[in-house]
Amino acid sequence: MNLVRISAMWCPSCIKMNKYFKEIEEKYADLNITTYDLDMDQEDVKKYNVGNILPVIILFRGEKEIARLVGEKTIDQLVDFIERGKNL
Repeated sequence: MNLVRISAMWCPSCIKMNKYFKEIEEKYADLNITTYDLDMDQEDVKKYNVGNILPVIILFRGEKEIARLVGEKTIDQLVDFIERGKNL
C-alpha cells in the first residue's frame, strides 16, 4: 500500500501533522510514503486533484486510489484511516 501526502511549508495544519508522520513511518514500515509540497512539486501534485484545503492524504493500492483524507487530523484518525485502508 502507498500513501501520498500533500502539504505546504506555510500550512499550520501540515506543520502540526509532521510529527504524526514520524510515528506513522515507525508503526507502518511496510507503507510507502511519498510527500509532496504543494508549491515546490506543482507538476506532481496536479495529478492528484488537490483543492484548497491541506494537507491531503491519499492511500493507493497499486495505481488505484482507495481512500482520501483532507484537512488536519489527529494521530488516531490517521491510524484509523490506514487500518481501514488495509481492509479495502
